[in-house]
Amino acid sequence: MITKTGTSPNCSIARTLDLVSDRWSFMVLREAHLGTTRFADFRDFLHIAPNILTNRLATLVDAGLLEKREYQEAGERTRSSYHLTAAGADLKLVLAALQQWGDVHRPREDGPTVLRRDTRSGRLVNVGFVDEDGDEVSEDDVVFEPVAGSPADRSTWR
Repeated sequence: MITKTGTSPNCSIARTLDLVSDRWSFMVLREAHLGTTRFADFRDFLHIAPNILTNRLATLVDAGLLEKREYQEAGERTRSSYHLTAAGADLKLVLAALQQWGDVHRPREDGPTVLRRDTRSGRLVNVGFVDEDGDEVSEDDVVFEPVAGSPADRSTWR
């Protein structure tokens, strides 16, 4: 997405939020990760107005996070279904991190509604940082380091 100045934001977080900056986009993506593909199912599960859902689905398709596929059931008109692309599937970690944060800092009285589980072992999993070798790293030991010479490099600011 292009900003009003005609340039793309320098920050990767800002560029991502240009695509998924509203609640409904995240909720549609959550449902897609749960296996929802049909418009009526998105509408019913999310309790979302059809016009808003139509807009969000179109935005997510245009952004390359969902792809639209046509299907037709016997005796019915052709309809569209919506499926995660590789880019949309890669947002699973982001959604899981938001869910984990919400479960800790904004918990439901009755507990979580969805658990993150390893399909191989059946064990519950948490979202976290891992290094290049796949070893877990404490979040206290992780910093956001601006790349020298990039727009985020604070040493060049005056």
